[in-house]
Amino acid sequence: MKTTKTARPSAKVTLGMVAEASGVSPSTVSRILNGTAVVSQDKKDAVDRAIAELGFVPNPIARLLAGGRSQSVGVVTQTLDSPYYGVALRGIEEVLGPAGYCPLFASGHWNAKEEQRCIDTLRSRRVDGMIVLTGRLSDEALRKMAKEMPVVVTGRSLKATGLYALNFNDFEGARLATDHLLAQGHRKIAFISGDPVHPDAQERLRGYRAALEAAGIKYKPALVLPGMFHEDSGVLAVEQLINSREPFTAIFSANDQMAFGASLALYRRGIRVPEDVSIVGFDDLAGAAHSIPPLTTIHQAGLELGRCAAQALLELLAGQRPTAQLPEPRLIVRSSTRAL
Repeated sequence: MKTTKTARPSAKVTLGMVAEASGVSPSTVSRILNGTAVVSQDKKDAVDRAIAELGFVPNPIARLLAGGRSQSVGVVTQTLDSPYYGVALRGIEEVLGPAGYCPLFASGHWNAKEEQRCIDTLRSRRVDGMIVLTGRLSDEALRKMAKEMPVVVTGRSLKATGLYALNFNDFEGARLATDHLLAQGHRKIAFISGDPVHPDAQERLRGYRAALEAAGIKYKPALVLPGMFHEDSGVLAVEQLINSREPFTAIFSANDQMAFGASLALYRRGIRVPEDVSIVGFDDLAGAAHSIPPLTTIHQAGLELGRCAAQALLELLAGQRPTAQLPEPRLIVRSSTRAL
């Protein structure tokens, strides 16, 4: 009876084998893998070819213990299921992945203590840098963290060594939204605000007020309703507005989620959009174009925010000065607004 010889498993590919195949020293291979080598592109290409041909898989723990990078980036978002920040996380992945970095996500839930706990946990994983999507951490806490690792933060206007801030022009976006309603003849424009502790909510309220003032329309506190940036708060705001019997012909909502809730509340009361009341949102979420009716809104690209944040962090990690800037807000006119 003929026996079949079992194939021996291939030997583990070592860093020394990669060095021999590429014609450089093991220490040079290690530095190239850690991103700290100052060598010619030809040597880097030779090492890359040897890694591919031999099937070498670097040991991240060994590289970290040797003083290299973990090739991971901490990302503190607020809620992973947020329609806006969820898209931003995808943008971060799209940029970090091809650069060889793995993002580690954690949710702060709009709570400064929880955000700090997330940061402490991520730092214990020895991440190479940190991206903080808005949140409530103090500027001082962010500056302190930037002394120890590169930091990119969004939703702030902040300067510090090792830190780069990306901020959207919320004031201008709110002014554009309000101006659009004014141009259509609306004068009794209600505003559903966001969480008042958020800088972006404060700026959007300021833009709303500035547009009214420029048009010679007196600001009425009774037309400003509190919201918390989620759909239910939009429903509650419109119910409060209707029950107050304060006349209004249009609503500007500080984000699309509250605008969706506002539309639902109007529908329940038999008030038609836009025939009876016009609505403008803010963010241009994916669902805005598919709502009934499609929502007029201010375009703020969450995907672009994530991409810019990730690119800025890669530049900080490379010792470069980031130059990424978010695009200016744009008004997207759809069917939820009409002229009086």
